[in-house]
Amino acid sequence: MPTIGVKRDLLFKALGKKFTDEEFGDLCFEFGLELDEVTTEKQMITKEQGADQSTGASEEIIYRIEIPANRYDLLCLEGLVLGLLVFQGKILPPRYKAIIPEKGSIQKLILTPNTQLIRPYAVAAVLRNVKFDQDSYKSFIDLQDKLHQNICRKRSLVAIGTHDLDTIQGPFTYDAKPPTEIKFQALNQTEEHTAVELMEIYSSHAQLKQYLPIIRDSSVYPIIYDSKGVVLSMPPIINGNHSRITLETKNVFIECTATDLTKAKIVLDTLVCIFSQYCADKYTAEYCEVVQPDGSTVKYPELGYRDEIVNIDKTNNYIGISEPASNIAKLLTKMCLKSDVIKSRKEVKVEIPPSRHDIIHVCDIYEDVAVAYGYNNIKKTVPSTPTIGAQ
Repeated sequence: MPTIGVKRDLLFKALGKKFTDEEFGDLCFEFGLELDEVTTEKQMITKEQGADQSTGASEEIIYRIEIPANRYDLLCLEGLVLGLLVFQGKILPPRYKAIIPEKGSIQKLILTPNTQLIRPYAVAAVLRNVKFDQDSYKSFIDLQDKLHQNICRKRSLVAIGTHDLDTIQGPFTYDAKPPTEIKFQALNQTEEHTAVELMEIYSSHAQLKQYLPIIRDSSVYPIIYDSKGVVLSMPPIINGNHSRITLETKNVFIECTATDLTKAKIVLDTLVCIFSQYCADKYTAEYCEVVQPDGSTVKYPELGYRDEIVNIDKTNNYIGISEPASNIAKLLTKMCLKSDVIKSRKEVKVEIPPSRHDIIHVCDIYEDVAVAYGYNNIKKTVPSTPTIGAQ
């Protein structure tokens, strides 16, 4: 399971309350998480690289929290805080939406037929009027790294590119070209290089070298550029330096290229849901139009909601509790699953938001009821059917 590190003081400020380490550990347990370690940046560097490398490192307290592998919405401070505030009943689950831009035209990402040779899918969205500070900016980058390592399977399934929209001009083109025909200034490079040269440069790079085999042996490399030929990224390896995100960035263009379209949509929804809270119009993103090689168009992000009907008797029986429909609905709402009792009072209608892609089946809803109810509060009983284990 992935582990995230969050600054304790920043976390408490966002939660609006200070906790002792034990109190916060208990809150994590109640929410289905685990406070794995209380440490500092200095202690982590000392542990991993030795005391000589920790000189000047921060001694600010960091909570390392273990997150379930399928809870992509909790992989950063912002998502964790939102989940805990809803769980504690301090706020209601937010309502996410995608809109057509009020001013100007909708951004387009055009896919060429050549992309089908290597990474055939792409999705995109725009976060408008974003306000970053140093901590939220770092969190935005860290979440992308966490998603790359987790659901993106080290960028083999999905690669994320985020860009300062005000430095580039749409419509954007997603193409695939021979590496000798690709040349641009990559992120943090001082001059332009061809794709062949970049592969050589990054062959000894501590982080990027692991991604090179994804495309290295292909006859064509993916490339995204704007209407003026400015390169945004060469996925899944590196973004262009021209469109890099900074603290001054106000409008963010997000593109995800993929070999798995479902995973790409989940990744885009996750980024948009978590960081749209920094938009002037909170929890709102702008649609982008993705033009497929056959000329058809699809708008992203989907940010889809769906309803599931949960039977109260089944829910109680599976978990081993006896709660009325009204309480089941309250428990699920605490888990960001807005729920209402159906007139018969034998069922609850559960709304699955786009931030909860881990809810695949009704059994996942039962699990959230059990978490919100509290596993330690479930009465222990002797199984009604004794069995003997055997091969």
